[in-house]
Amino acid sequence: MSAEFLWYIPNQVAPGHRGERVSAGHNSLDTLAEQALALEQHGWKGALLGTGWGRPDTFTVATALAARTTTFEPLVAVRPGYWRPAHFASAAATLDHLTGGRVRVNVVSGKDDLAAYGDADGDQADRYARTREFLQLVRGLWTQEHVDFHGEHFQVTGSTVLPRIEPRGDRRHPTLYFGGASEAAERVAATEADVQLFWGEPLAGVQERIDRLRTLEQRLGREHPPLQFGLRVTTFVRDTTEEAWADAEAKVAELARTRGTVPVDRHRGTAVGQQRLLDLAARGDVLDDNLYTAPGRFGGGGAGTTWLVGSAEDVAKSLRRYQDLGVTHFVLSDTPYLREIRRQGDQLLPLLRG
Repeated sequence: MSAEFLWYIPNQVAPGHRGERVSAGHNSLDTLAEQALALEQHGWKGALLGTGWGRPDTFTVATALAARTTTFEPLVAVRPGYWRPAHFASAAATLDHLTGGRVRVNVVSGKDDLAAYGDADGDQADRYARTREFLQLVRGLWTQEHVDFHGEHFQVTGSTVLPRIEPRGDRRHPTLYFGGASEAAERVAATEADVQLFWGEPLAGVQERIDRLRTLEQRLGREHPPLQFGLRVTTFVRDTTEEAWADAEAKVAELARTRGTVPVDRHRGTAVGQQRLLDLAARGDVLDDNLYTAPGRFGGGGAGTTWLVGSAEDVAKSLRRYQDLGVTHFVLSDTPYLREIRRQGDQLLPLLRG
C-alpha cells in the first residue's frame, strides 16, 4: 500500500501553539483556510484536527475548511463522550456526502475534562469498552441498514443513517483512526480500528507494537480488512543537517527558558503512550539516527514530545524506515505551520514519493 501524508491544523483558542506566531486571528476561518489551501497546493492529502474540551469543535472546523477547499481531507478527531454514536455517524455521513468522500475520523479515548461536559470518569477498561462499542456502531451504521445494537453503553433499534455512505473503490466508509498504547487500547485497535496511530517512538518500539497488534488481530478474530499503521510526529526540517540541529537545540533552549509560563495538560503523563514518549529521554537526547527526545523534558507533549530532526534527506530517510516496518499513514507537523506546510511539502514530500 502506498503511503499517505497528512499535516496538522492547530484549532486552538490560545495563540502561540508550539512556537506558532502569536496573532489576533490565529484561529480565524481565513487563517485556518489559508493553511488548508496551502496543504492542497503543496502535495498534502489533508490534516488532523485535534480535539479536547476547551478547544474549538473539530467537526465544525472541519466542515468550514471542507467548504473552502476542493481536495483537502480533514482527519476529524472526536471523543465518544462528546457524541452519541448514531448522531455522529449521521453527521459524518452527511459531511462525507457533501465533500465527495473526503472525511477521515480519529477516535480519541484519552482522559479529558469530563465533568465540564457531563461525562463520567470511568476506569480505563470501561472507557475502552465504550470506545469499542462506539466504533462498532458507527461502522455498522455506515455499512448496514436497519441496525439493531444493544451494548452496555449504546443501544439503537432499526437505525439507518441517511444519506448513505457511497463506496469509492476499496473505501466503504471514512477511515477510522485510533490511538492508544495500553493493553486495553491495543485490543480495541486490533479488532475495530482501520489505522492505529503511533507517536514518534524509536523504530524498535514501533516494530514491537506492530508485531503485537498483528498477533492480536489473529488471536482476537478481527472481522475487518487488516489493521493499518500510522505515525504522528514532529518533523523539524531545515536546508542542511547542521542548520536543523542548531535550530532544534535553540528551540529546546527556549522551551526550557519559558517552562512554567505555558499551561500544561494536567493529564500529561497519565496516558500510557505519552508516558512511553516521556521515558525515552532517559535513554538519551537522540535515539536512532535523529529522533530528538529533549523536547519532552521541557514541556513538549503529544506529537511535540519527540522530533525527527535534519535536512529533508535526513528526515525522509528516517520516515522511509518507519514505512519499511509497515507504517503507511503519516501525520507530520512543525511550526510556524504555514511556512512548514510549504517547506516540507516542497522539500520532503517529493523525496518520500520518489
